[in-house]
Amino acid sequence: METQILGCSRGSLARAKQYIEEGEIVAFHTETVYGLGANAFSDEAVLKIFALKGRPSDNPLIVHVHRDYDISALIGGEPPYAAALRAAFLPGPLTMVYPSAGKVSKYVSCGLGSLAVRVPSSPTAQAFLREVDLPVAAPSANLSKHVSPVTARHVYDDFNGKIPLILDGGACTGGIESTVLDCTGEVPQILREGLVTREMIASVAGDCLVYRLRAGERPKSPGMAYKHYAPRCKTAPCRSAAEAAELYRAELQAGGAPCILAERGVAEELSGYDVLDLGGTGEEMARNLYALLREGENRATLLIGVEPRLRGGVMAGVMNRWKRAFGETS
Repeated sequence: METQILGCSRGSLARAKQYIEEGEIVAFHTETVYGLGANAFSDEAVLKIFALKGRPSDNPLIVHVHRDYDISALIGGEPPYAAALRAAFLPGPLTMVYPSAGKVSKYVSCGLGSLAVRVPSSPTAQAFLREVDLPVAAPSANLSKHVSPVTARHVYDDFNGKIPLILDGGACTGGIESTVLDCTGEVPQILREGLVTREMIASVAGDCLVYRLRAGERPKSPGMAYKHYAPRCKTAPCRSAAEAAELYRAELQAGGAPCILAERGVAEELSGYDVLDLGGTGEEMARNLYALLREGENRATLLIGVEPRLRGGVMAGVMNRWKRAFGETS
């Protein structure tokens, strides 16, 4: 199979629609990361996503729709706060989990009685979803456990020859996956932290909880279990510039090619080393993290990650991904 990377044009959108209707997989740009999309009504198409990614069968998917799509037929109702959250944050990087009406493939939710729905703000995603005009089940467009893709080339590197089309919308500006919010209870509860923060949600809904997966429990959302976002080179987490420098020198002495990933202040302290500057703000770190993890794996035998010191806001989501990328699951 030839994999094409095409911009968002009338012709490419028509081709994408045909592929989706035929049960094929189409990768598409969103504001967070690229998605690997299939017709959510088709068991065969949804199962093809799991097979392509090597994704665990108990890791549920998110359904993507355009801003005017009527989701009432897909969900079994919603609490009053959900409408206010939709008005405040959608289209945008927020996934909302509702009771499922059982209309999409049972494999989307992996046997759970809920359905995760997202309305991305990316113009490319909106144009694609309007063209197909049906719910598109889509996880991130990377091989399972690999770093999520924020450019079309990242998708191509993982799936060249395996999917027919990548809709190129440029680099993703958000950089980490959407916040996933459980809206099945009286109080909204974050299942996966992201760009829409607990404080932002609470300011609209009045309150917001953050769920932590318990040992042995099935994941209710993507990104809650398993090692994720991992580069293909060796990794080493550390907490200071001095520790990073020590690890760096040891790898050099062993004949390797080390590289350090660190927030701006620490990167400046390590100016004599091969350092990737993660950024100085939470938004910068979210936008840069996956791109730099992919860059690091291509130039280093050991990628040394200095844990960012910044906290608050989107850093909860950044740190969730950082810890998983560097092998820390707590």
